[in-house]
Amino acid sequence: MERKRSIRRRQKQPFAERAKDHCRNFTAFMFSNVGIIFLVVLYMIAGAFMFIAIEGNEALERFAQIPSKRNETAMRLWQISCCEVNVFNKSVFEEKVGNEIRAYQEKIVLWARRGWQGSDITLESESPWSFSGAFLYSLTVITTIGYGNIVPRTEWGKIATIFYTIIGMPLFLLYLSNIGDILAKSFKWIYAKFCLCRVCPGVARRRAMRARRRARTEERDYSSERGDNGFDTNTVTTSNVDDEIEEEITAETNTVTVPITICIMIMIGYIFFGARLFADWENWDILDGSYFCFISLSSIGFGDIVPGASLQTKGDTKMEISFILCAVYLLLGMALIAMCFNLMQEQVIYKIRSLKKCVRGCFQCAKAVPIPIDESEN
Repeated sequence: MERKRSIRRRQKQPFAERAKDHCRNFTAFMFSNVGIIFLVVLYMIAGAFMFIAIEGNEALERFAQIPSKRNETAMRLWQISCCEVNVFNKSVFEEKVGNEIRAYQEKIVLWARRGWQGSDITLESESPWSFSGAFLYSLTVITTIGYGNIVPRTEWGKIATIFYTIIGMPLFLLYLSNIGDILAKSFKWIYAKFCLCRVCPGVARRRAMRARRRARTEERDYSSERGDNGFDTNTVTTSNVDDEIEEEITAETNTVTVPITICIMIMIGYIFFGARLFADWENWDILDGSYFCFISLSSIGFGDIVPGASLQTKGDTKMEISFILCAVYLLLGMALIAMCFNLMQEQVIYKIRSLKKCVRGCFQCAKAVPIPIDESEN
């Protein structure tokens, strides 16, 4: 009875401790290799809804009054020329008309700075801050691509962008670090298993050399390997050598480096794969698609070619889905670029260490060679 009571007492924990454990486990999962992917995607979706709520139709309401202001300016000029000022008085007429035109130009400059593109906008026009546009903006902010085709115009939108970037950029860098490291280890394991398989000539040659070395060792130590009781330990020695060979192959699998040429081929292949996809989604040619993929994956983001140009039809589900797939392509592509950079860094470090050993060996050999003495001088 006392044992059951102690078990029951041990199982009961305060609510605060249990909540703390659940929060700790949830945080560890969200920042794990799997949870970081969902965290980045949820952060982008939350950012899209946040910018829609902040910006929304504010730009439409602000720019919808531009046609009426233009009409008011034209009417004012008509009143000046007809009723208020004598048109034959050139100086007064030019002063009045100049003041009205100058005031209208100042309004045009102010509207252009706030994002007006020069075309008439009404309240029935489609807002650039749709879900796809806001999702694109969130993607370009945390990935530091920054196309510039969609930008915040309100004060709260600019403040939200600052804080959203402060949190999103480290989160995305953590995503690149974790996912890039996982992809690098996985690809290196696959490459090692492919290059260190039993049918490869290099591995077969090394196995033959080990077999010959083992045969010479067994032949030289045959008398010592046979025990006094008549038990032959050759079988045990063979199994131990085989275990050592397998351990050596496993060590080579873990320390193998992927050539730089293969990493470059992977990046080029992924860029051409994206160019083919964007050629179908955005009606681009292969050159424009390749150019966009390279500029985006390298986080340069000039903004001269941007995705979503074909998303002008409101309510087109196919275009919306293709745009989401475009975002997935960019997320996976940047992780793939991080993987290739990781593998290329390992290859460069390996080459530098090998060169260092080679140079050190050359210096040691040069010191070991005796200097010949010319006997004719003596």
